[in-house]
Amino acid sequence: MQDGARDMTELADTDIRSRRRRLQGEILIVLGLSLGASAIYSVVAIANRLTQTTALSQQTATLNAPLSNREIFDLIYQFLAIFFDLVPVALVGFLLWQGARPHLGRLGIDFRHVGRDSASGLGLALIIGVPGIGLYVLGRALGITVNVIPTALDQYWWTVPILLLSAARAGITEEVIVIGYLFARLRELGWSRWTIILSAAVLRGTYHLYQGFGAFVGNIAMGILFGWLYSRYGRVLPLVIAHFIIDAAIFVGYPWAAATFNWL
Repeated sequence: MQDGARDMTELADTDIRSRRRRLQGEILIVLGLSLGASAIYSVVAIANRLTQTTALSQQTATLNAPLSNREIFDLIYQFLAIFFDLVPVALVGFLLWQGARPHLGRLGIDFRHVGRDSASGLGLALIIGVPGIGLYVLGRALGITVNVIPTALDQYWWTVPILLLSAARAGITEEVIVIGYLFARLRELGWSRWTIILSAAVLRGTYHLYQGFGAFVGNIAMGILFGWLYSRYGRVLPLVIAHFIIDAAIFVGYPWAAATFNWL
């Protein structure tokens, strides 16, 4: 009997270790297809910037650049880039899908309180947006942040819709993967609440590092706030909405304001 119990315990331990290895491999694959790859490219980018003769503050980073000098192909390439960037989001939705409603509850996604989530997202965007502008200005003054150009797209009929889709892509991809997916999987691996929050925040800061150290610090702070809110309320939609509003204001609102108000 004791040998049988020992065998069952060893089998259970083997299953647990196998499950952990599969989860670790899954996380690496998901991040390798999405924001983990962006983080690595960003580290290489900042190393490249720091080793140039031009000062960091004199360099630029363009967030939405043309992909072709022909209008129709620029539109096609822009749309395809957005579409395929959302495929990893579909992947994590597939991996964490539940048969019972809400199907994406493990990602913190349901649509039962859209109005309240939208209001929360708007308030959160205001809370983050104003200090974010101040941090960017401070970073530029200290010479640790590059000159960020929100968009260099030509003014076509599709420019604003594409910029809004780009803002939606950023909000959906970052919050669903870095918050919803990572929090779910890292909890399964036994990580503590604050270890998950801080790790996800550092990842968020790292894939923004190509913009300079001001963006790195600012996005870590944003990640800590978002992670804490998610760990307390378990809802991703307000974070997606807040992120979308912030990026839409940057991509669409700032170029309009800069063209309207010359002092900007």
